[in-house]
Amino acid sequence: MTANHPSSELLPFRSPNHPPFDKAPSAQAVLSATIIQVVVGGLLLGAVYALFASGLTLIWGMMNVVNFAHGDFVMLAMYATFVLWSAFGIGPAAAIPIAALLLATLGIVVYFALVRHILKGPMLAQILGTFGLALFIRYGVFWYFGADFHALPDNLVGGTYNLAGLRIQGARLLAGIVALLVTAGLHLLLTRTALGSRILAVAEDEVAAQLMGIRPQRMQAVAWALAAGATGIAGALIATFFYISPTVGESLSIVAFVTVALGGFGSVPGALVAGLLIGAIESLSAFYIGAVYKDVVVYSLFVLVLWTRPQRLLGKA
Repeated sequence: MTANHPSSELLPFRSPNHPPFDKAPSAQAVLSATIIQVVVGGLLLGAVYALFASGLTLIWGMMNVVNFAHGDFVMLAMYATFVLWSAFGIGPAAAIPIAALLLATLGIVVYFALVRHILKGPMLAQILGTFGLALFIRYGVFWYFGADFHALPDNLVGGTYNLAGLRIQGARLLAGIVALLVTAGLHLLLTRTALGSRILAVAEDEVAAQLMGIRPQRMQAVAWALAAGATGIAGALIATFFYISPTVGESLSIVAFVTVALGGFGSVPGALVAGLLIGAIESLSAFYIGAVYKDVVVYSLFVLVLWTRPQRLLGKA
């Protein structure tokens, strides 16, 4: 009887349909797939950046007011989403419109209680007014919720999906898609509806708009409601995969200002392009040189764009 070769018992069975062993993915192919996945994740996050930055650019383009509390509005929406889930068991699908409504109401209150009064003063009064509002919101949250970090469950919006070979977290996928749709809807509202025409008319010339029967204060209040409502949606979306703390508004404010300045003040499409670009660059920077340095890369690119292209990416709408 012929004895089997000792090594033949160690060879795994291979069916005719099994790919040859020498066709395993190369290191270059694996790296390319990883980079594509990193970029896609960054674009999804960048869409959320663009959403809440579009509210900031709307306020600036209409009233030349820099809202330093914009990031803290997003933070309030994140806490509202967390409370709705932890106290009432309400998931993101219902929390998104609730957060949008709450923040839109807050935007109207802030306009009538603060903004319309500081508009009559110098620019310094506007800066100090919204900066004071940001501190009031931030430390009010500190007092009520404490300094602890909170987070929603990872599986609240489903697990991880395999799309065309890319593993994408369900929460990020939902956030990116909804953010893109809402940002596009906001742009269409401003450019294709009668309400948007009134808002843009007030932004162009408040006195002329008033002579045409448009009430400037009413349109400005609507603009604040739209801007704050956008932060409500963005906050509810980003809360599903981001940490929640009273200080998160600071970092989000910086991202919003960089996004708006890069895309052009008053330009919603510019904010969208800049947000997607910043999200992709952040993710690539974190992948290649570490998450600690990703902001340095983004801000360096921002300064470079301001230096070489002062009219920003798409100019002003």
